[in-house]
Amino acid sequence: MSDFFHGYVVPAAIVVGQSLLLMVLLLVFVAYLLYADRKIWAAVQLRRGPNVVGPWGLFQSFADLLKFMLKEPVVPSGANKGVFLLAPLVTTTLALSAWAVIPVAAGWVVADINVGILYIFAISSLGVYGIIMAGWASNSKYPLLSALRSAAQMVSYEVSIGFVIVTVLLCVGSLNLTDIVMAQGRGLGTAVGLPSSFLDWHWLVLLPMFVIFFISALAETNRPPFDLVEAESELVAGFMVEYSSTPYMMFMLGEYVAIVLMCALTTILFLGGWLPPVDVVPFTWVPGVIWFILKVTLVFFMFAMVKAFVPRYRFDQLMRLGWKVFLPISLFMVVAVATVLKITGWGI
Repeated sequence: MSDFFHGYVVPAAIVVGQSLLLMVLLLVFVAYLLYADRKIWAAVQLRRGPNVVGPWGLFQSFADLLKFMLKEPVVPSGANKGVFLLAPLVTTTLALSAWAVIPVAAGWVVADINVGILYIFAISSLGVYGIIMAGWASNSKYPLLSALRSAAQMVSYEVSIGFVIVTVLLCVGSLNLTDIVMAQGRGLGTAVGLPSSFLDWHWLVLLPMFVIFFISALAETNRPPFDLVEAESELVAGFMVEYSSTPYMMFMLGEYVAIVLMCALTTILFLGGWLPPVDVVPFTWVPGVIWFILKVTLVFFMFAMVKAFVPRYRFDQLMRLGWKVFLPISLFMVVAVATVLKITGWGI
C-alpha cells in the first residue's frame, strides 16, 4: 500500500497541482494580454481603449468575465443542444492541454516528454473540430459556412507550420522542446568566437522559416488579417454567431490561449526560449522564466500590431498564399537545410 501511495498517488497529486498552477497563471496572463491587445489597437487608432474598470482599466478583462458568467446562455431551438454546448468545451480544453509540454524555464514544465513537438502538433490539429462542431450544431447557414472556411484555412496552414518545424528539428535532432531551446545556446555567433547570444537563435539561420511560421500562426489562430472564420463584415460573427454568455466566452478564451501558445512556440523554436539575449552579466542575473515571458509578450505585440494595420485578405488570397507561396518555399527550405547539414556536418 505504501509503495502504491508513493509510486502513484503522490506523483499524480504533484502533476495535478502543477497543472492547476499553470492553468491559473496562464489564464491571468491571457486576461492581461487581452487587455494589452485592446489597448494597442486603441492606441493605433488614437483611442483610449479600456480605462474605466480599475486603475487604467486593468480589471476590464475580469469585469468582462463576470458579465459573461452572469448572462443567460441562449441555445437556438433548432440546434443540436449536446454538440452545441460541447463545442466550446472541446475548443478550450484542447487549447489548455497543449500547454502541458511547454517549458517556460529550465525544468519548469509539467510533462517534459521526448515527443513534445508532436504532441503540440496533434493537439493543434484537433482544435478545428470544436469550430466544425459549433458551425454544424448551430443549424444555421452562416456558422456552417464559417466552419467550412475554418477547416480549409487551418488545414492549409498546418502544412506550412509542419514543414517549418521539420527544418528546426533537422537542426536540433530532437523532438523535445527543452532540447530545442538548449540547442540555441550555440550557433552562428559562437561559431565566430562570440559569447552565446541572440545571434545563435534559429530566427537568424532560418529567417525565411521564421517569417513563414509567424504568418502561418496568424492564419492558424484566425487572427487578422486572416480572420475570415469570424469575418464580421461577411458572416456576422462566424461560427460563434449563435453563441452567447459562457459558451461564447469559452470560445474566445480558447482562441486567445491558442494565440499565446503559438507565441510560446515561436519563442521556443526561433527566439531561444528562456535563454538571455546575451549570455553575460547582468543578463544572466534575470531568471529564465522572465526572459520567456518577455519574449512571448513581444511576439504577441507583433500579433497585435498586425491586427491593427494590415487589411483583411480575401479567401482566395488566403488559400493562394498558403498553397502557392508558403508550401513551395517550405519544401525548398527543408531540402536546403537537410543538404547543408549533410555537407557541413553542422549540428551533428
